[in-house]
Amino acid sequence: MTKAYHCVVTGKVQGVYFRAWIHDQAVALGLGGWTRNLDDGKVEVLLQGNEDNIAEMKKRLLVGSPLSQVSDLKCGWMDYDTKHDSFEIR
Repeated sequence: MTKAYHCVVTGKVQGVYFRAWIHDQAVALGLGGWTRNLDDGKVEVLLQGNEDNIAEMKKRLLVGSPLSQVSDLKCGWMDYDTKHDSFEIR
């Protein structure tokens, strides 16, 4: 098992290039993991890597991309079965 930081972002986060922005931010911070849209309009994010960089990514997720409007962010640590060395949009 690998430690991972899991987040669900609520707000105007679909159809505004939010996942592409998350990808760019994660790559810039050297984080692995993935992001995907959920059926309820939220965006799910899984992050792996340096804990300081994950903390910075959480701050960025709270602000959001230029076109998004983040209204809520729920995150927590979890054990995950796969180690991700790169970041992907699902």
